[in-house]
Amino acid sequence: MQVQNKNDGKRGAFFIEDEGKEVAFMHYIFSGESKLVIDHTVVDEAYEGKGLGRQLVKAGVEYAREHKMKILPYCPFAKKIFAITPAFADVLF
Repeated sequence: MQVQNKNDGKRGAFFIEDEGKEVAFMHYIFSGESKLVIDHTVVDEAYEGKGLGRQLVKAGVEYAREHKMKILPYCPFAKKIFAITPAFADVLF
């Protein structure tokens, strides 16, 4: 299972599929050219506890670094991951 990304230039989602079924996603919105707002993260109940949500946040962080952006974690889950992961502080808005 790999994290994938899709966006339309205004909003997007990082997501994970298992056998063609989306089992986790993290929605985000572009705010200007330099900021991503993470607004919602969901992991299918059958996949909870496997670290998929954290993988999604990490993918967002890597995307932000690559595109020289900052992240505003509006979603409570994403906020928690940022709070316990000092290595992500460089992209925190």
